[in-house]
Parts: sequence; C-alpha cells; structure tokens
Amino acid sequence: MKAIIVDDERLARNELKRLLENFPHIEVIAEASNTDEASAILETLQPDVLFLDIQMPGKTGFEWLESWDGFLPEVIFTTAFDEYALKAFEVNALDYVLKPIELARLSESIQKLEKRQIQQVRTSATPNHVLGAQDQIFVKDGERCWFVRLDRVRLCESMGNYVRLFFDDQKPLVLKSLNALEERLDPKVFFRANRKHIINLNYIDKIEPWFSGGLQVTLSGKGEKIEISRRQSIRFKELLSL
Repeated sequence: MKAIIVDDERLARNELKRLLENFPHIEVIAEASNTDEASAILETLQPDVLFLDIQMPGKTGFEWLESWDGFLPEVIFTTAFDEYALKAFEVNALDYVLKPIELARLSESIQKLEKRQIQQVRTSATPNHVLGAQDQIFVKDGERCWFVRLDRVRLCESMGNYVRLFFDDQKPLVLKSLNALEERLDPKVFFRANRKHIINLNYIDKIEPWFSGGLQVTLSGKGEKIEISRRQSIRFKELLSL
C-alpha cells in the first residue's frame, strides 16, 4: 500500500518513515511539509493512506480536509495534541495517533488500514442490488425501527462510521459509511454533493451559486442548505442539463 506523509517537521517525517519500515507492505512514496504541497501531489500519486499532521503553517489538517475537493485516501492523523480526537472521527478519519508515535500504536493503525482495504475489496467483488426510490429499507436506531421508502429520504449525512438519514421529522443513524451507501443508491435520484452529503435530487427546492465555483442547494421539507463542491458541481450541471 502506498503512503504519503504530511508534516511540517522533518524529524517527525523521518521518524514515521523509520517506524513504517517495520511494515514492508507499506511504501512511503512522497512527503509534504504543508497542505499546499500535499494538494499538489495527492491527485497525481493517489496513495492508499495519508498520514496527516494537524497543526502546520498555513491551513491546518482539518481546514485542508474541509476544503479539499480532490482524490482522498484513508486518513490517519498524527499529532501531539489529544484534544482533536473527536473532530478527527467526525471528518471520517481512519485513526488518530498521538506523537511521539509508538510502534505498537502504529501497528494498530496499520491493522485498521488493512481491514478497511479487505472490506473494500470484498465490497467491490460482491455486486449489490441498486436500490431505487420506490424500494423500502429497514432502519434501526437504538430501540426505534422504521420501514421507510427511499423516496422519503431527502438527505444522507456522514457521521464518521455512521450515516444519518433525514426523512420526515426523523434523523436516525445507521452503521454504514457514506461511500458504501452511495454504491447502493440509484444515481439518477441520489447525488453525492460533497464528502459528507448525499442529496435526493427530487427534494431540491433552490439552487444558488456558491464559493469557489460550487453551488448551494436548499432542500424542501426542513430547508437544509447543502453545499455542492466545485468538482461535483460540474457533474451536477452535466447530469441535469439538457
């Protein structure tokens, strides 16, 4: 598996590379000292995993993730600060490792990475039936259950390893990644607006130009405002144009 290390401290990058030598199947193919350098190489090299520091000159790791619209592999945060752990999983990071990094802790991260890769291979090898707007799905959140038709679902929002479904006045969580859910949904009805959201095209009430060439849509029902990223805006216009 190919890896890129993004950290403003050269000694920290060297130490992580040294530790990764204990995992022969992990190859460090590039380094970057800030997120601008990462942006320049990530799309071209398309690694399997990104080891990302948080506090760096320019954009922090979080700020960059929130604005980045290109190819994104699995992300493992490496940082000396423990107060960002919850936020790391909110942005769907695979793991959060504190510096100074210990070999045993890094091994746990690599095991998580391997399991995720195996799951993805199995998912791609097993064809799933695409669910249409008229199909019904069973949803269970805690002690509550629903049997809901997909045309009632207006929005899907990533919450780490979970997805929150918005339908009627309900917002249950389901244990599934947004990528896995996207593979099951009819692309003619459900559109991936950005890294965190899938929208039901039938619920779009208003479309507005947004920052950096993106769009913002307002959904009917509860009026949620969802940004369509610049890259996805191009697909959105192609999909809905005559």
